[in-house]
Amino acid sequence: MDFNLLEEIGLKKIKLSLSRPFNYFIKALMAGMYLGVALMLANTAYALFYHFDPYLGKFAYAAFFGLAFTLVVFLNGELFTGNTLPTIMPFFSKKVKLMDVLKGWTLAYVGNAIGVALIAFLFIQSHVWTKDLSPIITSVVDVKTSIPWGDLLIRAILCNFIVTLASYSSYKLQNEVAKIMVIFLLVIAFVLPGFEHSIANIGSFTLGISIGMTHLGLQMLFNVFIATIGNIIGGSIMLGLPIFAMFHPLEK
Repeated sequence: MDFNLLEEIGLKKIKLSLSRPFNYFIKALMAGMYLGVALMLANTAYALFYHFDPYLGKFAYAAFFGLAFTLVVFLNGELFTGNTLPTIMPFFSKKVKLMDVLKGWTLAYVGNAIGVALIAFLFIQSHVWTKDLSPIITSVVDVKTSIPWGDLLIRAILCNFIVTLASYSSYKLQNEVAKIMVIFLLVIAFVLPGFEHSIANIGSFTLGISIGMTHLGLQMLFNVFIATIGNIIGGSIMLGLPIFAMFHPLEK
């Protein structure tokens, strides 16, 4: 059943982060790098299609960003945002302590951040599409750093509610084609409206800094902090609590 499935997956992730933290960190690092690859593709597609129509460019960005989560699912990466759902379940059922959950989240978060920042930095240093990409990156980053904190928090909550729906679906679906389709559709559902993903934002800000946007400073840190809080609420509370309430009493 659903709760047992999520609890089992969450326990495995927590035990791995506690018993083999370096291995868990590397899996998180790779997940960040997978996200970085998708970020490269999405930004390049945005720049390419923007010349035809700005709305087409935005849709291309959203459509291609699904590659990140597909790679994480199929290549066994550890993504902080997606992990907020399964790893909270053993805490809800009192099988692990909150500190154990937080240790895993921290390892995943740091690994993700380093991985996506590394790929984003190397992408800009390769000097491909620099002329076309710079205005796109500048526009994206300027929008992110100007969002009021209340809007930012809500967008981050909605973002990870959808991201963890993608994780939840990937655990339930057995057919690989079905997994890919659902993941891509759900990623479009959070990217196209402009919801806020903390790890993806770290990648976007790294792109911005790498092209010379050195003024970001506190605005960038504020965005990432609020987005992180919202992502935790969206995955662990907004989706996690209803699943626990629906299924756990039935499965005692």
